[in-house]
Amino acid sequence: MHKADANRADFDPSLLAVTVEEAARRLSIGRTTMYGLIRDGAVPTVPFGRSRRVPVQALVDYLTQRMQTRSNHAAA
Repeated sequence: MHKADANRADFDPSLLAVTVEEAARRLSIGRTTMYGLIRDGAVPTVPFGRSRRVPVQALVDYLTQRMQTRSNHAAA
């Protein structure tokens, strides 16, 4: 099985929150970039014990905001 096939098999659209690594994978960005977005407050996380999870809705909200920002800059 190829790595891309394995990633598709692991993708569960019913999850409400994912690990930071999975969030990065879903946005097709690196783990370090994802941690930067979290650190800067662009993507919120929820603590669970000693780990953190990224709400899937936070990823959707982040992408929506980015698309609106790009549209506003294009219209100006």
